[in-house]
Amino acid sequence: MRAAVLREHGEPLEITDVEAPDPDPHGVVVDVEACGVCRSDWHAWQGHGEWVGDAVADGQILGHEPAGRVVAVGDRVERVAEGDRVAVPFNLGDGSCPQCLSGHGNVCEDGLALGFQREAQGAFAEQVHVPYADYNAMHLPDGVSARDMAALGCRFMTAFHALTARGDVGAGDWIAVHGCGGVGLSTVHIADALGARVVAVDIRDAALDLATELGADAVVNADGKDGRAVTGAVRGATDGGAHVSVDALGVAETCRNSVFSLRRRGTHVQVGLTTDEERGEVSLPVERMAMMEADFKGARGMPPTRYDELLRLLESGEIEPGRLVRREVSLAEVPERLAAMTEYETTGVEVVTEF
Repeated sequence: MRAAVLREHGEPLEITDVEAPDPDPHGVVVDVEACGVCRSDWHAWQGHGEWVGDAVADGQILGHEPAGRVVAVGDRVERVAEGDRVAVPFNLGDGSCPQCLSGHGNVCEDGLALGFQREAQGAFAEQVHVPYADYNAMHLPDGVSARDMAALGCRFMTAFHALTARGDVGAGDWIAVHGCGGVGLSTVHIADALGARVVAVDIRDAALDLATELGADAVVNADGKDGRAVTGAVRGATDGGAHVSVDALGVAETCRNSVFSLRRRGTHVQVGLTTDEERGEVSLPVERMAMMEADFKGARGMPPTRYDELLRLLESGEIEPGRLVRREVSLAEVPERLAAMTEYETTGVEVVTEF
């Protein structure tokens, strides 16, 4: 089968033929019909994460936002059958560890990260293997296309988990979203669906225009502004500060701006991953956070057991991930589309639909 393989960090992925997967006893093989292109793929391509032992090794097939049809099933699988249409979370749990059993499979003690580990080769390929399929393979609702499900991908589930489980967002709350790439725009859209009020922050007018389309009540263009000006604008728009503020980019500036955007007893949620400039470390105003009783929380994906909540929003039409799709691409185009992310030359979501 054809796949996009990482050969060297920062060098174009190689589009090549590799051996097609066979299902493990607990796994299934999926014919990939669509796969989102995510900034996390860009981080992996760049070799980021070595500071936490998380750099992706050469030889990895990237891609972690697939949807498609099951074509082979292991003999221990009970809930998934050949021909089923499924989506696959990137945070793969084993379904049996204490974290999985308590509803926190996104931080499974023996979990795998699809497209980021040799044991979980990714979905920039004609086929992908899904381990522990009874736990990880999510059936697509009738009428939902693979393209739209791939657009939902890790970005929507991460945003949903960040807002509901980590931020405890309620109707009427003010939410600040710093960085309007795929996960930031998803956060805007879901916050609006939850009845929250949203201020979106970015340096690109096109991204802010799309945020407005997706439900942002106010926008702040941070281009050329220092942190004080940005956070002052956010606090002004939110009548004193956000109840929940999300760093959806992962650079020091957006992380600190997010914290300074909070009102008293507000919650910052860290979603974006850092680059080799921060190397996982950001200086924070801890005394201010203590005096304001501000919370700082991290969010990683979403437990597979909560997928049904997100899919209900999708089925009801309250969220429309397809609205974020700005470009459908072929597998052969993936290397150049990752490169375009380096200078933030992409807007919205791009999805591989041709393999």
